[in-house]
Amino acid sequence: MNHLPLNGLRVFAAAARAGSFRAAAELLGLTPSAVSHAVRGLEATLQTTLFQRDARAMTLTAQGETLLHHVHQGLDALQRGVSAVSGRKRMLLRLHSAPSFAAQWLVPRLPRFLAEHSDLEVHVAASTAYTRFGSDEFDADIIYGSAWAEACARSRPVRIVALPLGEEVVTPLCSPALAARITTPSALLSEVLIESDNKSSEARWPSWFHANGVEAPEPRGPRFDRSFLSLSAASDGLGVALESTRLAERELAGGRLVRPLLGTCEDVRYVGHWLTFPHSEFCRREFAIFTNWLASELQIDLEVARLPASG
Repeated sequence: MNHLPLNGLRVFAAAARAGSFRAAAELLGLTPSAVSHAVRGLEATLQTTLFQRDARAMTLTAQGETLLHHVHQGLDALQRGVSAVSGRKRMLLRLHSAPSFAAQWLVPRLPRFLAEHSDLEVHVAASTAYTRFGSDEFDADIIYGSAWAEACARSRPVRIVALPLGEEVVTPLCSPALAARITTPSALLSEVLIESDNKSSEARWPSWFHANGVEAPEPRGPRFDRSFLSLSAASDGLGVALESTRLAERELAGGRLVRPLLGTCEDVRYVGHWLTFPHSEFCRREFAIFTNWLASELQIDLEVARLPASG
């Protein structure tokens, strides 16, 4: 290949992100036919099919998925290179995060953080497919539960540091309308109990009932695989969720959720989230800015908690 088809790659990435040529055209300020033409030209150049098209949907092929992964990495690397040599010297921090922590805690605080640091740009991705730091795709990862140990093992030989992000309180949460009839732990036996599948065992209903001297019922409520979905369901009156008060801060502050057994039950307390990153990140100014802010917001001391997780 004599030249890199940058425009075609840019249009391809937009189409993959938007899910349709029409939506991508709106994002790029082009016509749908121009987007289609650019993608077909890229496919012809690469001699492969990037999208599987039918009358109702457009999905990436295996080749398209592979290309999209590398395009994202390449565009990020280009942006970092441009920032490094530009007169503006804008800093870039690439974060990966557990989905519920990102949605419920991190993103709501980003506007204030970025307003205080106008020379810093932050890219956030959220999934449970934790990063391999050796690929240089992300600078740091906020991981849920004990998965940080697995993430460190996957990233060898890169030396990884894992910092616990403080203790969280896991307690029953529900809408105000339900709270009036929940006065004791045993009262929950007659309520719909929302199950969170993606929780460690210590933060699930059986552990909470055991701590409060009540035999746990068989699972019978709706199940969700993300805490933010459980919190949304509880806010809408679907039942009682057992969730972290840190993740539910906005709902509790706004009165959409309440703690019906506050002061009358034994809550689960545990370290739910960890910040993991390559040891080499310590020397970067943008990373120091972020970790100092994170420690301040969480009211914890990350310096004391620092742990070399692998070597």
